[in-house]
Amino acid sequence: MAQASQTAVRLADHVDRLGLEHPPIDLATVDYSVRRPDELNRRYGHVLDYMARVELEVDRNVLELTTLLPDPPEIDRRFYAEVWQPQETRHGLILDELQVRLGRPPAAADLTSIGLKLKILGALSHLPAFQDVCRMLYYLTGMSTERSAVVAYNLLHDGVAELGEDAIAQTVVAPIRRQEPGHYAFYQLSARGLWSELGGWQRWMVRRMRSISFGPVGANDAQQKADFGEMLASLGIDAEAEQFAAQISRVERELLWAHRHGMRFPPYVVKAFREAVELAQHRRAA
Repeated sequence: MAQASQTAVRLADHVDRLGLEHPPIDLATVDYSVRRPDELNRRYGHVLDYMARVELEVDRNVLELTTLLPDPPEIDRRFYAEVWQPQETRHGLILDELQVRLGRPPAAADLTSIGLKLKILGALSHLPAFQDVCRMLYYLTGMSTERSAVVAYNLLHDGVAELGEDAIAQTVVAPIRRQEPGHYAFYQLSARGLWSELGGWQRWMVRRMRSISFGPVGANDAQQKADFGEMLASLGIDAEAEQFAAQISRVERELLWAHRHGMRFPPYVVKAFREAVELAQHRRAA
């Protein structure tokens, strides 16, 4: 109980600080000046499109969360409704505006559909013990998503800067990447706190459901998985699936699989990334 109380205090302080120190990016601070639009589009247009779509789809993600977690802790609701959603939506608007200015079509974001499997989980989540399983899956997904975003935005920033597109690097990518680590920290602290409270059957269920449900962020079908693989290629990490998997799943490996000594990363993570890279390669070859 003492540990749970301490975690709750830390989470509340963290969410308060995120809201105060990292408000949604002011659109008036964004400079869309581009020196070589054709080159920026060729190198990173696909990356911008993928990231814009994922960021804009947080509106649907919130609908999914209200389905999956019918009675969440108040701190969770505060985080995703008052901090995460406003920040991420603004990221998506900025990235989408940039790609439109490069001559690309707007991101095709899905803002409404909720899958049948999620609805079934939501129905089961009215049982408090099962809702804790779903909460743990939410935190794990959040950790891998935000850690992936941190890695991707760092690489995008460096690549755009190397092209000499200073305005985009400094006023678009840099402000966005500054906000992602705070989201990751929320999920990590939440996951560590909840995992210590779960019973044996709940931990088994989390491991099982995570193993069969993991997927790259924003990749819900074969087409989007190939798009994710293309993004990895554009960022130069398509040949480093194992290293990428290790970076984004370190805490997940530690919590869920500590009993398996020597595991560098959960096998389902690297399997999903390799599948995305292969789909992208097959699509290019076709």
